[in-house]
Amino acid sequence: MGFASIDDLELPAAFDAHVHLRDGEMSQLVTLTIRQGGVNQVYVMPNLVPPVTTVQQCLEYRDRLKAIEPNVEYFMSLYLHESVTPDVIREAKKAGITGVKSYPAGVTTNSSSGVVDYKTFYPVFAEMEKQNMILNLHGEVPSTPPHAHSSNTNGSNAITILNAEPAFLPTLKTLHTLFPNLRIILEHCSTAAALEAVRACGRAVVGTITAHHLSLIIDDWAGDPFCFCKPVAKTPEDRDALLQAVVSSNGRFFLGTDSAPHDSRKKRGEDKIAAGVFTQPNAVGLVLDALEKGVERGVIQEASVTTQVLEGFLGGWGRRFYGIEDGKAEKVVLKKQQGQIADVLKKDGIGVEVVPFRRGEKTWSVTWK
Repeated sequence: MGFASIDDLELPAAFDAHVHLRDGEMSQLVTLTIRQGGVNQVYVMPNLVPPVTTVQQCLEYRDRLKAIEPNVEYFMSLYLHESVTPDVIREAKKAGITGVKSYPAGVTTNSSSGVVDYKTFYPVFAEMEKQNMILNLHGEVPSTPPHAHSSNTNGSNAITILNAEPAFLPTLKTLHTLFPNLRIILEHCSTAAALEAVRACGRAVVGTITAHHLSLIIDDWAGDPFCFCKPVAKTPEDRDALLQAVVSSNGRFFLGTDSAPHDSRKKRGEDKIAAGVFTQPNAVGLVLDALEKGVERGVIQEASVTTQVLEGFLGGWGRRFYGIEDGKAEKVVLKKQQGQIADVLKKDGIGVEVVPFRRGEKTWSVTWK
């Protein structure tokens, strides 16, 4: 029986290698949705306000998350900042912190304290390589105005949200060349060029792919603030390249949803739209839906969506790269079109609410075994 004809699946619980759980009230609201999406292990981003730059902050943050939802395993990261030194890396390794996340300054939500010059951090990267820690890269270059005269790799004077990822890729190549054994993840790949850049590197470099980038193109977010994220969704050809990478990468790409909740007022009620798509409550189902649509359009072959591919992309390949165990070998049963995506996520006593991706639509239901 082919994938498109299957109405129910039993799979190992997923590992989501890129989540934003925020803090305070928002964290209270969204952390409880992790298991709803079929996930029992997550890699947590550190771009809080203020950012998580010390080992103590990181461990305290993990404790807050555990207090909200103790049935999820949280793998933690530090925010790459001038205060993160080789000594901090050694301390972080001893404390069980998994990696360090790099944000170019000003490129996305809560990134104002991010990286201006990667050369500054070469001693940090060298120590991370020695300690076998992971460098997570938000692979974009900050936008520049059209009249700027700085040169860049795409031959234009301006960086926009459409070419910000391709313009970053030479930095990825440089870092891998200088630190060939440093485990690097190019996060939330959104272009065919990003996929090719990862493939051109050694096995120490991999990439994550989100659920929403498997579905969206530029027209979607241009008309809907709840589909606007960084990096933005690109062309149909880029989306289709991502779908093909899911089924053909042999482990070079795996799921990192980049689920990024924002209060609904920041998505449509303020002068500037917040960048982020919230997919956490339906993470696995949204991936399956996207693959099914890919089969229907002839972008991927039905026979290529195997159980091995699904188990690998949704958890196995990410766990292998991170060197983590499979989360108590829990399993989930998914049923097609039996899940209902909420119109809005809210909770009594909490002053924020979040609109999920594909609000109000049907997807796969998740039942834990």
